[in-house]
Amino acid sequence: MSTAPLLSVVMPIYNEQEALPLTVERLRPILDGLGVAYEVVGVDDGSTDATPVLMQKIRQDWPEFRIVRFARNSGHQAALTAGIHRAFGDYVVSIDADLQDPPEKIPEMLELAREQGLDIVYGVRGDRGTDTFFKRHTAGAYYWLMRKLVGKRMPNQAGDFRLLSRAAVNALKAMPEHQPVYRLLVPWLGFPSGEVVYVREERVAGSTHYPLSKMVRLALDSVTNFSAAPLRLATWLGLFSFLVCIALALYTTIAYALGSTVPGWSSLFIGMLFIGAVQLVCVGLLGEYVGRIYSAVQARPAYFVGYDSAEEPDRYGTGE
Repeated sequence: MSTAPLLSVVMPIYNEQEALPLTVERLRPILDGLGVAYEVVGVDDGSTDATPVLMQKIRQDWPEFRIVRFARNSGHQAALTAGIHRAFGDYVVSIDADLQDPPEKIPEMLELAREQGLDIVYGVRGDRGTDTFFKRHTAGAYYWLMRKLVGKRMPNQAGDFRLLSRAAVNALKAMPEHQPVYRLLVPWLGFPSGEVVYVREERVAGSTHYPLSKMVRLALDSVTNFSAAPLRLATWLGLFSFLVCIALALYTTIAYALGSTVPGWSSLFIGMLFIGAVQLVCVGLLGEYVGRIYSAVQARPAYFVGYDSAEEPDRYGTGE
């Protein structure tokens, strides 16, 4: 682009053929009403339905809509990374395409950042009444754990709906994270920040792309990418099992001295199971970290961009 827009809206998209037209219908009037130059960076994360065709049609009618397409599915965080890294705007807002995060809050975010000179504005979910009981409570447990690990600088109930200044974007681009988790990485920067509270809405159409397995994976990535606490947990588990073994040895010695020894196969069996379980947990935690070291050493790109409408068509490049 010859002139950088003031605002870039990054939207990871994966199999959203039902939700995308509704999202565009609601988002475009809001951005047009800002009276500033903007772009919308739609990152197609290897969709297998009619989403790519819809995106091309949207671009024909909406010049500010820009398409970045992955060569294969790489995941939500990778799509978010590609959009943030390739955005041209002085401010970058990330938002999902399911309308659970209201685009009406974007002008409020931009105004707050410009008036108060903030580099980060978080969209904080003040009410998650539309989520299921299970998701509300698991999300609450996730944020509680992350705040314990990262500190209170991580806003509670803040997802991937946020505004970043160009300074914050450049700082993120300079980070050597192979699998960034922005919910933790952005607060870690420590840049001046503010919050905009909103009510989380129901998904406008289609089904969720974040099932339980991906939620567990996100939690695991968050913990292992940002803290060595699990390794220390393994150490404490080993120490605890050692103390239990000493206690069992003392109990056995005293029982033998008093002449009240019994066959004791149950206690021996339970003790062996306990020690074996602790060892497996410790080995599993070590393996998780070693696997991430191995992945970092390989230095494979997190994604491949097959097409960017702002560049030459059908040009393959690697994401860092």
